[in-house]
Amino acid sequence: MTPAAIISKKRDGGRLSKEEISFFIDGFTQGNISDGQMAALSMAIFFQSMTDEETAYLTEAMLRSGATLQRTSSSLPRVGKHSTGGLGDKTSLVLAPLLASCNLLIPKLSGRGLGITGGTLDKLESIPGYRTNLSEEEISNQLDTIGCVITGATESIVPADRKLYELRDVTGTVPSIPLITSSIMSKKLAESLDALVLDVKYGSGAFMATREQAEKLAHSLIDTGRNMGVATEAVLSDMNQPLGEMVGNACEVNEAMAVLRGEGPMEVVDLVIELCSHLLLMTKSVSSLGNAKKVLWEKLMGGFAYEKFMKMVSAQGGKLTDAGLETASPVAVEACRSGRIVAIDGQRLGEAVIQLGGGRRFKGEKIDHSVGLKMYARIDDQVLEGEKLLEILAPADRANRIASFLQHAFTIVS
Repeated sequence: MTPAAIISKKRDGGRLSKEEISFFIDGFTQGNISDGQMAALSMAIFFQSMTDEETAYLTEAMLRSGATLQRTSSSLPRVGKHSTGGLGDKTSLVLAPLLASCNLLIPKLSGRGLGITGGTLDKLESIPGYRTNLSEEEISNQLDTIGCVITGATESIVPADRKLYELRDVTGTVPSIPLITSSIMSKKLAESLDALVLDVKYGSGAFMATREQAEKLAHSLIDTGRNMGVATEAVLSDMNQPLGEMVGNACEVNEAMAVLRGEGPMEVVDLVIELCSHLLLMTKSVSSLGNAKKVLWEKLMGGFAYEKFMKMVSAQGGKLTDAGLETASPVAVEACRSGRIVAIDGQRLGEAVIQLGGGRRFKGEKIDHSVGLKMYARIDDQVLEGEKLLEILAPADRANRIASFLQHAFTIVS
């Protein structure tokens, strides 16, 4: 068994065995297989794809490349959620404390944003003092006392994925379904879960452009999770426009707090409740989806989830009051013609946030948490010339530079 033979086999369309995949991933993680050889195998996978069985083997090998979170002494079900990313996606900030208020444990290992979709850690790091570098012991202790934690992965968790992702980026293999699946699932399975729900997004403000692509990815993720012994479901969600009103970091924290108080946009509430309902049902915490939604609604409207969120923030060092976070002053962007909005360019909206300083162009770049966008217009809305489409939350000089750019994010038909 040699790296060259395995690469050649996959390049010729052959199926790789569990032993061959483990040999390659172990060698790559330990430095015995070069970046060039791993890049060659990634490209072979990109062009030849993988069976569901091969994808499960790849996920397992990546998972076993490092440590996993240890189960606590609690007998409560342990659940997780992953989103493929989209504009204004602040669901994790609501979902984790809401599930904890329903007597589920949710250890959420999240990431930072790169590209147009923001990262959960970036949103939370807009809260002064909030720590996203908890140790495994701190994660376990917080789960036992509060029931939820949102932090970054430790260095020991899935090191193979960190190394492989950088190679995928430079070799143009990021869109590969098996490689996406193994990257997502190895990290989620490292949370040692009983059940997992996946929010697979599609549209102009998401990674997957079409529903068909999202369905293929959802199928691969579900099969891999179940093959690895974790109850797994997926929800497809439309990201042809931002989720909710806010796009940014501090402003999305504020919107999440509003949702947790029962005051936020219903589209955010509806998606969170749908995702949580699947987890309650998979863990047999309720007898039906209808019953799950009733329980979740009561926890949300009764303030129980909000209380959990504030406890989580405090436990992780965050300084946050009911007033929320300060954001930059608004500058309005108005419609340049009257008519019906038929499309919103999510890529353009996301690029605007990056230009304002609220997102990253490269790993490690510092961001301005206070900037963002507030949406006023939605697809199918009728607007008049001069009517407000959105507000740019940024210093006036930065906002004025991109106002025209943002006007063209809206396709208006007379």
